[in-house]
Amino acid sequence: MPELADIELFIRAVNAGSLSAAGRELGLSPAVCSKRLARLEAELGARLLQRTSRRLALTEEGAVYFERGQLILAELADAAAAVGGGRDAPRGVLRVSAPVALGRRWIGPALARFAAGHPGVAVQLSLSDALVDLLDGGFDCAVRIGGSDDSRLVARHLADNRRVVCAAPAYLARRGRPASPLELGAHDCIVCIVMSRAATLHADWRFRPAHDRTAAPTTVRVRGRLAADNSEQANDWALAGLGLVRRSFWDVAAELADGRLVEVLGDWTSEAAPIQVLFPSRRFLPARTRLFIDLLVATFASAGARLA
Repeated sequence: MPELADIELFIRAVNAGSLSAAGRELGLSPAVCSKRLARLEAELGARLLQRTSRRLALTEEGAVYFERGQLILAELADAAAAVGGGRDAPRGVLRVSAPVALGRRWIGPALARFAAGHPGVAVQLSLSDALVDLLDGGFDCAVRIGGSDDSRLVARHLADNRRVVCAAPAYLARRGRPASPLELGAHDCIVCIVMSRAATLHADWRFRPAHDRTAAPTTVRVRGRLAADNSEQANDWALAGLGLVRRSFWDVAAELADGRLVEVLGDWTSEAAPIQVLFPSRRFLPARTRLFIDLLVATFASAGARLA
């Protein structure tokens, strides 16, 4: 049976990106780390890591063991906390993934409050508008706009959400307000894209009449000279009066409230895009993850009441 200390070393090495970094966290020399990892692989009869001078790479067997090993260690920690009466004093590192704008505006501040209230927890927030694999990335939870079809994950609803088309008052004064989605073709639209070698400066925006959710959607191909793979940059361009942008309501709630951005096409709606927090499907969550998810639920409920 593998020793728990060896499993922990392996998990830390994957998360840290190197065996030496994991050794520094545990106070072990590189030689001891190599010996323990070799012992773990010998016990399992499988190579877990491909090691080079520059990086670590999980083998197929290592990826499976990494996922299962994280669950085992987390459940053991949670069980120890429960027996010891420490469920309200979580410890360890809380790793969270979120989209850029939502993360900066809502998740980052919530994590700061959580860390202040739980001094035994360190927090790491990864912001990316790309779809991140929660398990492969070693995250405790991920906040997403829209759903997930990953059967390995559990989703908890945080807030209803919709996408809004908006622009700065200066742009609307200069170019006018579109009265229907079909008029977007005559406007400068700021496009959020996934970057590739293709010079993509267009996107397809879908709409339905707000008063008739059963109507067939209208798809409009919008174009502009400004495109970014970072939603906050798109927001900055819109604030500068450079075009129309389509954003999640929660990403621009403050700007809509103070008038820096103005919603257009309010009689039209797009597909629902609820905000959810996703976490691994398992019986026991680490106390830090469970308590942070509870904080997120309370945060969005309070904000939603103010913004309604």
